[in-house]
Amino acid sequence: MVRRSFRRFRQFRQFPLTQAPILFANAFPKSGTHLLTQILAGFSKFGPAVVSGLPAIVNFEGDTGRQRTNAEILRDLGRLLPGDIGYGHLHAQSDIVNVLCSARFATYFILRDPRDVVVSHVHYITQIEPNHIHHDYYKNELKSLDDRIRISITGRDDLSAGISFPNIYERFKPYLGWLQHSDVMVLHFEDFITKRQQILSKVYDHATERGFTTSYDKPTAMKILNQSIDPERSPTFRSGKIGRWRDSFNENTKAQFKQVCGDLLIRLGYENDNAW
Repeated sequence: MVRRSFRRFRQFRQFPLTQAPILFANAFPKSGTHLLTQILAGFSKFGPAVVSGLPAIVNFEGDTGRQRTNAEILRDLGRLLPGDIGYGHLHAQSDIVNVLCSARFATYFILRDPRDVVVSHVHYITQIEPNHIHHDYYKNELKSLDDRIRISITGRDDLSAGISFPNIYERFKPYLGWLQHSDVMVLHFEDFITKRQQILSKVYDHATERGFTTSYDKPTAMKILNQSIDPERSPTFRSGKIGRWRDSFNENTKAQFKQVCGDLLIRLGYENDNAW
């Protein structure tokens, strides 16, 4: 509350936090969460918004793999106050959709080429997050990059205690519903590299259409949003490259991905057919 009280009496007193929308970054995991949260944090520099400081609101606990209940998720969403900037990885379930599409929220959903997600997922679990439930398996039992990519594509069904790890399509499927809701701004990670200014303009417009107010003109606000991107704190964005899966997939993993995902890449706009 100190954080919010301090913010209330700073330079944006004419635009009180109590009347501001909650800016929420929803993402399929490993699809640019850090990038989007950095951009949304930029809104706090020119209007009534404040980084909530709350942890990510997620469907699954990373260290145990336990699926959280909708009641737990709704409780976490209820902790967000007007003007807060929050983030998470949330499925498009009806009660969650009702909250994130309500007038209180300006919600964004970012996705990424699932093939690049697979490669990023392997790197994250194997090299970055030792507390992840799958870290030991990826690090010590799977002996090659090809094996790790295969498991990130096909999933595994040998986990005990009811913890599941579905294939990449089944993991993405619960997020597809977000593509159907006009109240949610759908973003592609790749567009921040290939047409950043155009996409930042859409990010800004969505917030203002949902009730965010500022005395700054749009070009100045967009410049601030652009400057908020810190590649050192966004590893997936640091290289500025897309399609890195081509360096890691072989013919077998390509075939496995096509078998598991069917027309997913076509539906998401990443391919025109399955001849890639």
